[in-house]
Parts: sequence; C-alpha cells; structure tokens
Amino acid sequence: MRKTLLIALALLTSAIATTAQTITERQEATATLGSGTYAPMWHIANRQGLASEKTSTAYARLGAGGTHPLGKSNITLNWDLDIVAGHNTASPIFIQQANIDLNWKKLQLSVGQKERWSEYGNHRLTTGSLVESGNARPIPQVRIALPQYWDIPGCQGWFAIKGHLAYGTFTDGKWQENFVAPGKAHTSGVLYHSKSGLMRLGNDKKFPLTAEIGLQMVAQFGGTIYNWSGSENTVYAPERLKDYFLALIPLKGDEQYVGPDQANIAGNVLGSWQGAINWNSKKWRLGLYYDHVFEDHSQMFWEYGLWTEQLIGLELELHTFKWIKHITAEYFNLKLQSGPIYHDSTTRFPDQISCADNNYWHHTYGGWFNYGQMIGTPLCTSPIYNTDNTLGIYNTRVEAFHAGIEGTLLPWLHYRLLFTHSNNWGTYFHPFKDIKHNTSGLVEFTFTPNLPGGQWAITTSFALDKGRLYGNNYGAMLSIKRCGTYTTKKAKNKATAI
Repeated sequence: MRKTLLIALALLTSAIATTAQTITERQEATATLGSGTYAPMWHIANRQGLASEKTSTAYARLGAGGTHPLGKSNITLNWDLDIVAGHNTASPIFIQQANIDLNWKKLQLSVGQKERWSEYGNHRLTTGSLVESGNARPIPQVRIALPQYWDIPGCQGWFAIKGHLAYGTFTDGKWQENFVAPGKAHTSGVLYHSKSGLMRLGNDKKFPLTAEIGLQMVAQFGGTIYNWSGSENTVYAPERLKDYFLALIPLKGDEQYVGPDQANIAGNVLGSWQGAINWNSKKWRLGLYYDHVFEDHSQMFWEYGLWTEQLIGLELELHTFKWIKHITAEYFNLKLQSGPIYHDSTTRFPDQISCADNNYWHHTYGGWFNYGQMIGTPLCTSPIYNTDNTLGIYNTRVEAFHAGIEGTLLPWLHYRLLFTHSNNWGTYFHPFKDIKHNTSGLVEFTFTPNLPGGQWAITTSFALDKGRLYGNNYGAMLSIKRCGTYTTKKAKNKATAI
C-alpha cells in the first residue's frame, strides 16, 4: 500500500507537470498562548490535527494547489501540497497535505494525504461526525469516490447516490514510540480502510424537502504491535490480500490474528449510520442530521434495543441575513454503549453478549486516533491528554450539548461563537469516581482587510475550559493567512477566497 501511494503520486505529478494550470499559493502563521493545564478544547478540536494540547504553540504553513483540465476531455487534475513547521506541534516539520485528484465527470480518484470533513453539518460549527470529523491529521490513502451526489438516470433528479472506497496507511508510528512510556503498547505501519454509501431522495430544484441516508465504515488492520497486551510481545498483524478483504467485509480473523480478533472481528472496525432531512427555501435552509456510531457488529442494528449512541444536530442557514449566517445546535450521547455487560461465548456459558462497546478503544491498536488525536468526535478524550503516556482512550461515555453560530458584522468582519457542555463518565472498565463536567467556549473574529498581494485574513480568538475534565484553561489565538492565484499561461495575480 505504501509503495502504491508513492508510485501513483510520482506518475500523476509527472503527468501534470507539462500542462497549463491555475495555481493557488497560500501562507499561514498561527500562534496560541494560554494559562492552565492544557490549551482550551476549541483551540485544539476540529483543526485537522494542526493544533496541540500545549498551552503555547506556533506554526507556519506554506501551501500550493493547482487545477487544470486535460485537453478537451472531461478529465480535470487537482493537486495540493502543504508543509508545516511548528513549535509544540506533533512534529517539528511535517507534510499536512500532499495529494492529487483525478476527476472525470462525477467520478474521482484521489491519491495522497488530504484534509476532509464530515458529510453533514457546517464543519466550522459542528462537533463533527462520529467516525471521521476533521479532528486529526489526514491519513495518506488511495480513494475512489463519487464525492458529490450523482443523479441516477431516469429519475429526473429525485434519486441520487454518492460514496467512496479507500485504503491507506497510518504514519504516526514514530510519534507513538516517542509518546508512550517504556514498555507500553504502541503500533507502527498500521493500514487504514474506509468506505461509505449514501443516497438522497428529493429534488430541491422542484420541491424544497430532501432526505439523505447512508452508512460509513472504517477499519485498522495490519502493521506491527509492540508490547501487546501488557507484555513484551511483538505482534506482526497479517497484511495478505485476504486481510484487505476482511477489512472490506468485516469477518472473524484466522489463526494469524490475536485471540480476540479470532473470536470477534479481524482488526479494529467501527462505523456509523448517517442521515439528514433538509428544507431549502430561497431565504433559508433548515437541516436535521443524525449520526449513530457502532463497534464491530454490536448495535449496527437493534440487537440490544433502540440506538442511543448518537449525535443529533439541527442547522439553520440564512441566505439573506448577513449578521447571522449559520446556527447549529447538537445533542451528543455515548453514555450507554449498548449496556455494561460483555461476554464471549464459552462452553459453560454459550451466550454471546457484545455490550460494553467501549467506542473508539481497541485491544490491539489502542483506539481510533492518529498522532494522539481522535479521528472521530473530539468530545471523547484523545490520548494526547493521558498523563501516564499510554495510548488508550479512557473517556468515551460522554453526554454533551453544543451550539455554534457565525455571521458577518461588516463586509470585512466575520465572527464565530462555540459553546459546549459535557458530562463524562470515563469508560465501563475505567470509570471516573465522580462525573466530570466540562464547559468549553470560543469567541472568534476574522478580519479580511483589502491589502495588496492577494486575499488576506487575520483571525483572533479567545477560548476557555471550565470543569474537572480538562481543568480551567484560558487561551488566545492569532492567525494570519494570505493566498493568491495565477495561471501558468497568464502570469496575472488574482485574489481568491481563503
């Protein structure tokens, strides 16, 4: 998989080097300073893994991207490259994005490392999808996708589908090795799989009501596990063609897998059912979205009663009222996780009870994180907060209420407000002695001055945490961004949106 990624990137880079294109170049400098134990949650969460839990951080980011058609065909090539150098970041210097997208009509082949966001909700206001939220660093992968809805022929726009299939590799092995305490479990070279299928009913060009529903599933498999299960054992997880299939169609592992994977599912598998209902009028849009997470097969359907592990969100978008453009309200609940009992079948007690899901944790891979930050919802506590330097996820039983709002006060002044309150129980196997409450908030202003040399944005924000989960933390952030575009045929600078 890793060789395939490198070869595909090299071939596609060579193919586009000789063609005319529109290029966007970007620069960014961001710094945070605060007091307390950690940086406030909303200075860390849902920033594609760029931020750090440290109270003071700084990074500079240089990026470029290109868009160009290939002749008179319907094929278009897009590419992006972002390099980051920082202080108190996950790595001193790292590549944030390096990808090439080959687009033909609605179909896309994406190769490399690319920032992606949740399917539903405004990513600037939502807490994010329960499976892949935009909270962690992007994962290098090869992805075949219908990224936008494709209208099924003959349905006159009333039925459409989209989805993707991807395989990739985690690159955080060295980070894990440096983070964990001596003798603690960590992994390297773990493989990644993701797939989704969603459908839309309705045509908002003819009637304002539409509905969407779909399924997303992800998996970790392969790689090397050091100090597995609290011992000095090194486990080399299989990476055969068969194992790629087991990630695609989750089944029990064979004798080459560790014991728990032979009894349950090969690798770390989780997923979510997703859906939305939207009413889109000329002046406003109201959307209700839903996300239910499940582990392995447990609570994929209703085998332990109605779903309670869920995110429910309501989003209002105002098309004509600039002072308030978007309002988001969410309710999040993972505190039940199918119930407290887990039991694999034995000869004495043959019943299988797959409750106590312990969402996002895994006995082999530590959990669903990248560079120590949750890939799914940031409301469950990421391993970067673990003071014992282990890679477990020790707070997944969470209930939270969240709200966000953004708008434009003046043509050059924009704002964003976030508020989140959570109740935290830890996990069934590592419960907190008392419920830990946490309140987090963010006040952010973005100035877009009319300066020469491109499009500029200066963002300043203040954030805080109050409670026993992260402690009482306060922080300020300043970010300066600039970008501009030019074409290889006409060396004419243009401003472009950031």
